[in-house]
Amino acid sequence: MKRFSVVKDGYPHIIIFIIIAFIVAYIFNPVYAVIPLVLAIYLAYFFRNPKRITPPDESLLYSPADGTVMAVEDFYDDEYLDEDAIKVTIFLSVFNVHVNRSPMRGQIKYQRYTCGGFVPAYKKAASFENERHAIGLENDKNRILVIQIAGLLARRIVSWTTLGHNLEQGQCYGMIKFGSSTELVMPKSVDILVKKGDKVKGGITVIGRFKDK
Repeated sequence: MKRFSVVKDGYPHIIIFIIIAFIVAYIFNPVYAVIPLVLAIYLAYFFRNPKRITPPDESLLYSPADGTVMAVEDFYDDEYLDEDAIKVTIFLSVFNVHVNRSPMRGQIKYQRYTCGGFVPAYKKAASFENERHAIGLENDKNRILVIQIAGLLARRIVSWTTLGHNLEQGQCYGMIKFGSSTELVMPKSVDILVKKGDKVKGGITVIGRFKDK
């Protein structure tokens, strides 16, 4: 049987709708309380954090998020890697798990939060215009950049770690509330094992393999 917990950031939202349901049932009619109760159940589902085991492997990069691969593209990363890179963009719908997981073991050497707008996450402009939170991970062998990007409905990017912290492969480090996207930026020394349209799971699906491993 699969097990999951609800992340602490979800409890205030869930409790609010439960309280609303009780108030509506008391003042008006219990029938009307069904709507806020259904919303409370959905929020518990949205803020779920499934228990997952990520097999440690230094040669692999796991998906940082659940969702659908929107794009796999080459570009020059001047934010952290300072070299030719590959970027995999993952779109998270409101039905996907929104907890983000570390693709590899490493220390957070770079961190930047950027305020922005709320362009729909599936649009390319979201990468540049929306609220975003980027972390650069580095270990004794490799460096990568992971970027959380807010979407049309998302209003807050949550981080449970900060600069200098060490992350294990598959470790949860944050989430984006509601629709969003996550980008994984890797050096060219990575063989990409996914393509546009693929469904991926954070900490489970292998996004790429370092060529020199």
